[in-house]
Amino acid sequence: MNNSDCRINSRKLGTPRGESHAAVSTSGDRKNRNKPTRGRKKNVFEAYMSMEDVAAGLKRGELIQGPLRINPKKYHEAFIPSPDGIRDIFIDGVVARNRALNGDIVVVKLLPKEQWKVIKPDGSDKETEATHESDVPEELSGTCLPREPEKGDADSPDVIIEAQFDDNDAENGQENSQTVLADDIKKLSMDTNEKVKDAESGCAQGAKQEDVSKVNNPRLLQEKFLQRTAKVVCILERKHSRAATGFIKLLADKSSELFKKCAMFSPVDHRVPRAYVSLADCPPDFMSRPEDYSSTLFICRIVDWREDSNFAIGQMAKSLGQAGEIEPETEGILTEYGVDFSDFSRDVLECLPQSLPWVIPPAELANRRDLRKECIFTIDPSTARDLDDALSCKQLPDGNVEVGVHIADVSYFVLEGTALDQVASGRATSVYLVQKVIPMLPRLLCEELCSLNPMKDRLTFSVMWKMTPEGKILDEWFGRTVICSCVKLSYDHAQSMIENPSKVFEPEELPPVSPQHTVDEIHQAVLNLHQIAKHLRKQRFIDGALRLDQLKLSFTLDKESGMPQGCYIYQYRDSNKLVEEFMLLANMAVAHQIYRSFPQQALLRRHPPPQTKMLNDLMEFCDQMGLEIDFSSAGALHKSLNETFGADSYAEARKEVLTNMFSRPMQMALYFCAGVLEDETLFRHYALNVPLYTHFTSPIRRFADILVHRLLSASLGSGRPVQMRKEAIQKQADHCNDRKMASKRVQELSADLFFAIFVRECGPLESEAMVMGVLNKAFDVLVLRFGVQKRIYCNALPLTGVRFEKVGKKPELTLLWEPETPEQEAAPQVITIFTLVEVVLTSDSGPLKYSAVLKRPGREK
Repeated sequence: MNNSDCRINSRKLGTPRGESHAAVSTSGDRKNRNKPTRGRKKNVFEAYMSMEDVAAGLKRGELIQGPLRINPKKYHEAFIPSPDGIRDIFIDGVVARNRALNGDIVVVKLLPKEQWKVIKPDGSDKETEATHESDVPEELSGTCLPREPEKGDADSPDVIIEAQFDDNDAENGQENSQTVLADDIKKLSMDTNEKVKDAESGCAQGAKQEDVSKVNNPRLLQEKFLQRTAKVVCILERKHSRAATGFIKLLADKSSELFKKCAMFSPVDHRVPRAYVSLADCPPDFMSRPEDYSSTLFICRIVDWREDSNFAIGQMAKSLGQAGEIEPETEGILTEYGVDFSDFSRDVLECLPQSLPWVIPPAELANRRDLRKECIFTIDPSTARDLDDALSCKQLPDGNVEVGVHIADVSYFVLEGTALDQVASGRATSVYLVQKVIPMLPRLLCEELCSLNPMKDRLTFSVMWKMTPEGKILDEWFGRTVICSCVKLSYDHAQSMIENPSKVFEPEELPPVSPQHTVDEIHQAVLNLHQIAKHLRKQRFIDGALRLDQLKLSFTLDKESGMPQGCYIYQYRDSNKLVEEFMLLANMAVAHQIYRSFPQQALLRRHPPPQTKMLNDLMEFCDQMGLEIDFSSAGALHKSLNETFGADSYAEARKEVLTNMFSRPMQMALYFCAGVLEDETLFRHYALNVPLYTHFTSPIRRFADILVHRLLSASLGSGRPVQMRKEAIQKQADHCNDRKMASKRVQELSADLFFAIFVRECGPLESEAMVMGVLNKAFDVLVLRFGVQKRIYCNALPLTGVRFEKVGKKPELTLLWEPETPEQEAAPQVITIFTLVEVVLTSDSGPLKYSAVLKRPGREK
């Protein structure tokens, strides 16, 4: 669309009659909005500061920069992290946000103290922290792939937290934890009922009102009871894609000039503004038949948003199709999060070997350690086609074993500075959706030349150790190798071997096996690896590692339609743990090797400790609930979590609820260049409790691993010297972090999409659920059958009354159910943390909306 199409008169681009702003004006907006004057339209938003003023303000400490997080449900609330790491800085309203979108790097100016937010002590106001949509690090739990999980992310497989950050449900990253407030502020606060009683009994109202005013007057309170508020003065980096999916409709005011030139685009994500779009870019019959397009999804790109308009200006990109259908919704998700799913260009494909079938050149073979006759195999999900790691375990005459981790040598094919290198570094990661993969590399590499397919000679980078049977490392070797995998095992195959150590497997029970090796030889190698992995794992947790295993949802799809037929909680078993332990070991070994060789250029991965404020809230919550949890370290937390819950049938459910809560203060793990961080203590990985860590084991699907392979090769003298300066490596690390977060969010949204469709097609679905958080008129539950979280609102239930109170320190809701017959009395039901309830998941009127309804007690069956 030509920008001029909607710029016919910029002063007319206000709010048309009958249209509301996408994000409602709030108290913060009203405080900051310029007052209207006669004669000309005043600006809605402040002009941005100049870069010179911003730089000077940051240097003087008058301004603060950080990534903007907008609450997905209460989209007038936004936050940036505080530099002190304590409590996020609050940005109240769309005007204060000043046209910045979710994820943008912004610069803010603090507002005067009298405008700071008072943290209420009664638990009714918990929206004090940023909504971190995917901040649970994959280092802490199982895989974030909504299909059968990958295991190559060896901080542990990448983790999905099903619906934890669902835009419909999760208002806040820590909404279930209790706000920490000292006794003196609690004394100042007054319950409404107490105020009424005081009035009736003739108490000194003046004194009471004075106390109440103290609570609500920020100037009279200590800063620990306040949340700093700010306004955006500059957008340093537009991280948000500026693309959104949504619907179009005619403007309400048919007599306006705009009506003939523009339509209104309303995004599904309310954090994105509504936008004027040119009618010329809408379907030809849209003006005459707008109702035909009421459920058609469109993609719009925000191209401008001026100071004098509540609305942005958009460019219609394309029509996706019907809302609620898998492919249109998926394309919308990918576009919104900036995932490149286009075909690879000719320039990129020309970087691949052109003469097929490709064979390893003799000169290359001569430069590598030849392991093709060794018993080496892969263990992967049954559906996996990009096999980038293999294992070996050979018994040595002295009673020790030689264990090998063999990783696809992707850097042999992806040469620095080529078009292939550029596109891979841009994509930075493969993106795993429920129904398909958006690959980082062309399929010829992903599924053929780099994939460690059985009975094919493949180039690899290996880490090999001489170990005792208990896993003590006696010797270590890194080098370029060539292997020929003898079998492609699935996790199920390996699990069966572990569970049946003396069973003789028939050939038809396993995939094809190379004639050079016997099934018994492979079985014994798997058993040996399993025994060593158990020792390694036990020692890791003794040494203080933390793992937060969360419920992960997998789907079975109809082969013809692609629709979800069923879903189930993915089981993380010994075969997964086996692979994980050796991937972890290889990643740690490579981290030390590249840091020793290149202390300024090593690409490493750190995991900061939990956010202080949210951790303190969680500690207070556990104290309120009478739970003895040791938060002093990652290892202490892991031990507490695994020893607290008793042995009754719902102990596991209580553990799931707390695991979910403990995940919330956790920060994202980050790639970084060692030369950029001066303090080596910041290199640490909190969850693994190790000083150095990196990613080496998944180069087919992660560009960071390719960079690590290049560094490792250079450290061994077998590759080109490292050309990149530390600043360039850090820039690439930042980009990998951004794309990993986007990929993780897309994976979660894909799972949300399929689950919503599953509820629509197969619902209503009944399940037990456990209460995770109690508010004054609603409560959150973890739906145990599916691992999703939902909020249940009391006003949606047939109740005669609701009572919220603190019993001791525990929040408690009493629901009074309407009698089913006139002679019955209202039935009370008490809801508190860990209460077990029955819920029904039911599809709502929107195409992908579903809600949880509480079943009446006494009618569970």
